[in-house]
Amino acid sequence: MTDQKQVKRAHIAMFSIAAYGHVNPSLEVIRELVARGHRVTYAIPPRLKEEVAATGAEPVPYRTTLPSPDSDPSAWGTTLLDNVEPFLDDAIQALPQLIEAYQGDEPDLVLHDITSYPARVLAHRWGVPAISLSPNLVAWDGYEEEVAEPMWAEPRATERGRAYYAKFTDWLAENGITQHPDPFVGRPARSIVLIPKALQPHADRVDETVHSFVGACQGDRTAQGGWERPANAERVLLVSLGSSFTKQPDFYRECVKAFGGLPGWHVVLQVGKHVTADELGEVPDNVEVHHWVPQLAILREADAFITHAGAGGSQEGLATATPMVAVPQAVDQFGNADTLQGLGVARHVPVDQADAATLRAAVLALVADPEVGRRLTAVQREMAAEGGTRRAGDLIEAALPAG
Repeated sequence: MTDQKQVKRAHIAMFSIAAYGHVNPSLEVIRELVARGHRVTYAIPPRLKEEVAATGAEPVPYRTTLPSPDSDPSAWGTTLLDNVEPFLDDAIQALPQLIEAYQGDEPDLVLHDITSYPARVLAHRWGVPAISLSPNLVAWDGYEEEVAEPMWAEPRATERGRAYYAKFTDWLAENGITQHPDPFVGRPARSIVLIPKALQPHADRVDETVHSFVGACQGDRTAQGGWERPANAERVLLVSLGSSFTKQPDFYRECVKAFGGLPGWHVVLQVGKHVTADELGEVPDNVEVHHWVPQLAILREADAFITHAGAGGSQEGLATATPMVAVPQAVDQFGNADTLQGLGVARHVPVDQADAATLRAAVLALVADPEVGRRLTAVQREMAAEGGTRRAGDLIEAALPAG
């Protein structure tokens, strides 16, 4: 562990986007750095500045053009270019704002989310170290050949795809960076990975001189509120598709059908902001419906978890040793679902197969299988050994410039 008495108190600047799945994983690390006496600024759109301020960091607000976390998921489009172009456009318009905000107050070290392209440009301009705080999987040896190149083959061949790469390359060059956009985005010089190694595909092929897995950095989350298990609940099930891909009334109705009135079971159903309780029809007394819940507090009491298998929910399920039924909706969730199933702690149920009978059978089978419990306990123990928030703080302090 770093000797904190010998560490220079520094200005550390964190950069992220206004998305819960990208901000939440970093918050306990930021809180830890503040507790160690560092001055931490955190560049974030105003929407999430209160969450940032609660850690003791100083929010540095900037205007964003990305869709709001509460936007309909269709705002992101349907193709790969639909998904990536907004991040580049947002980076280009955000960079001048951030240059001005930090003028005369340049940090000693930059921390950044994987989506924060301006942070890497700023670190280059300032000549300070940069560390990626990755909230999900990282590239392994062979990732480009196995995943990226096949995924990008078709978009690269289009006029739109070529224009995207030209725009990205020109923007980097204007800021003194000659690196190709692909490694600029996907191959940081240094990375702290805020997921357990158990969730990383091909973990044996990840360069751990670059990527350090620290596992869950969750904190106690008491500020989010608590949750008490009802006295008559023999089993508790949490159903949540996270914060983005929640416009799924048909899926929620199947969950109510599967577990509503099931003897001994109590269900907590989070439906997000795009679905109302009225859309679910008649809801039995053993099902409580909410737009938002203190997920970790419930998982500490839960016997099963139906999840979209986002990186945050997946590791919370592992950290609390909760059997999971993974019903992925988008992006990395499909891979996470397969990884969880491969660990023997979950079932991957595609959304088009997630009817009431399938969901009920999957949950009951997982809860009844003692081997699932043993595997969850083993993963939970491995995660604890990865060091979490304290190790993340040590690694960041070790990267601070001397003097």
